Amino acid sequence: MTSADTIIIGGGAAGIMAGIFSADLGHETVIIEKNPKIGKKLYITGKGRCNVTNNCDVKTVIENTPTNGKFLYSALNNFAPKDTMNFFEENGCPLKTERGGRVFPVSDKAADIVETLKRRAKIAGCKIVHDCAEDIVVVNGKVKGVIFENGSIRECNKLIIATGGKSYPLTGSTGDGYRFAQKAGHTIIPLRPSLVPLETKEHFGYDADGLLLKNVAVKVIDTKKNEIIYTDFGEIELKRYGLSGATARSASAHMRNMENGRYRVEIDMKPALTEQKLDQRLIREIAAAGAGVYADILAKLMPKALIEDFVKLSGIAAAKRCGEITKLERKYILRLLKCMTRTVTGFRPIEEAIITSGGVDTKEINPKTMESKLVSGLYFAGEVIDVDCYTGGFNLQTAFSTGILAGIS
Repeated sequence: MTSADTIIIGGGAAGIMAGIFSADLGHETVIIEKNPKIGKKLYITGKGRCNVTNNCDVKTVIENTPTNGKFLYSALNNFAPKDTMNFFEENGCPLKTERGGRVFPVSDKAADIVETLKRRAKIAGCKIVHDCAEDIVVVNGKVKGVIFENGSIRECNKLIIATGGKSYPLTGSTGDGYRFAQKAGHTIIPLRPSLVPLETKEHFGYDADGLLLKNVAVKVIDTKKNEIIYTDFGEIELKRYGLSGATARSASAHMRNMENGRYRVEIDMKPALTEQKLDQRLIREIAAAGAGVYADILAKLMPKALIEDFVKLSGIAAAKRCGEITKLERKYILRLLKCMTRTVTGFRPIEEAIITSGGVDTKEINPKTMESKLVSGLYFAGEVIDVDCYTGGFNLQTAFSTGILAGIS
């Protein structure tokens, strides 16, 4: 049987930061990571670029955290976005700020973020053990250690659960932390996917499956409340089941109580043009086409892979002569270009989500330390807690801040 002052289960963003700051204080600190390498999920965030934080103030992070944002007040004030940026730059990883305050490594390589964390953990003297934690040991309301798959036990005075959520199971996020927390007496708020693709009533054909529409405007309407709940500009990926891509995933985080048909997504494929200017362009394209057909005009307005679906939506025959297109039909083409509508039927499975919403109830965690209110010496950090944010670097900032607060507490 071996021992350590502090054991951290999970070598992701929250766990590594917790380890670094715990070891910096002179505590014998061990990170238990079941993957062959730490930070596996970090490698795939931001399409491999790693949106490490958002260049904003604490208030903005909380405003972008729809689930229990106020719980993060102490953690964020202890380690704010500016502190995250300073941490990486001071440790040899220069950063840059892009649209919406999103912060990335200058190299555009998530691996540079992971390598910086690994290097810093080594300097701090934090030990990383690649093994699988099977259970935690709690005796008389106090944490005592970790049991491994082979039955061995490693004792500790403090234990931090930073196992992540249940999204992206291939990265090791298989929900172990919820099981540990529940056994220790904690309440688990039901899990649901967040930042996840959307399934829709209307389906795209095989040609359009996987097509990425860039520079489109997206609007989400809550038909139950009859109000717009989200608008964005960016890229959206068309799928046979519905919608994916960064904008669709961001939109999903605003759909707090999913019901079949409650939410409607409207896609403006030509946001740079007003309806009047786009109508004038359609008139010019129709006139210039001469003896050409309807499908020829569409080829100048959208990717080829979308034409077949668009023709079906419009109800106009692809081979119809341009000169025969009526004013009413032209207006309908205009309407579809400015407002292609999809009716959301539900989320894709949680395994396809970037973030898990739900988790350990924040009412049972001390927000000033991240320590359990039920078990002495047990702490939580990162996605395992019932806190989730919108896209833009806020989720990683939350992981860093809660991890560091747990580590120093």
